[in-house]
Amino acid sequence: MLQHGADSKLAETTVHRLCTALGADWADIAITANSLMLTTVSNKEFLTKVRRVVDRGINLKVVCDVAGLAEMVERGVADEYEVERRLRQLSDKPKKYNRWLVAGVVALSCACFCFLFGGGLQECAVTLVASLVGMTVRQQLGHQHVNPLINFAVTAFVATTIASCGVLFNIGEQPRIAMAATVLMLVPGLPSINAVSDAVEGYMSMAVARWAFATLLVMATGIGIMLAMMTTGVWSWV
Repeated sequence: MLQHGADSKLAETTVHRLCTALGADWADIAITANSLMLTTVSNKEFLTKVRRVVDRGINLKVVCDVAGLAEMVERGVADEYEVERRLRQLSDKPKKYNRWLVAGVVALSCACFCFLFGGGLQECAVTLVASLVGMTVRQQLGHQHVNPLINFAVTAFVATTIASCGVLFNIGEQPRIAMAATVLMLVPGLPSINAVSDAVEGYMSMAVARWAFATLLVMATGIGIMLAMMTTGVWSWV
């Protein structure tokens, strides 16, 4: 769950529910930024395991499926063998939307933001194209397991460079709006939300780690935007 974007409270609660429903007397979970330590107690015997948490991209479908699996075990619908089978299936073949569908919807959302900012059809078209290309680049770099900071910087550079063409060729009445709307797909929304959620619920170390990561992503995006502006000579969004 942590690998796919769950907050710390949900992950701890779900693991505890699974362990106790499967027969453990108690379960204690310690979560850090890149690892998970679990201790189970059964008949006064302790068993502790540590697992590394590797970022596998945001996929809330996996998070919901694991949470639902805990409920199934509590109701007696699934046993330990069914749990192992389902967890292995989720780990090996998580359900994902088609990459082109995701890129298209993200590009369309950025174009809608451009319209809300006051852009016309031409500005929205520039935003759509720039966001579509940028999201495609982001997906390809993610598929190749490129560092997320480099991924965001390169994506911001590509998207801003393409959107800058609207200013260079005077496409629309307010072409600079497209430059601002294009990079909205790079806002680290879920890491920021999870950071606040973890802080409120008392997981301060995780909150600080997630907030630092979100801040670094914003800085990487800013670097990509600045490099694009230096390349094209277009220095303003307004």
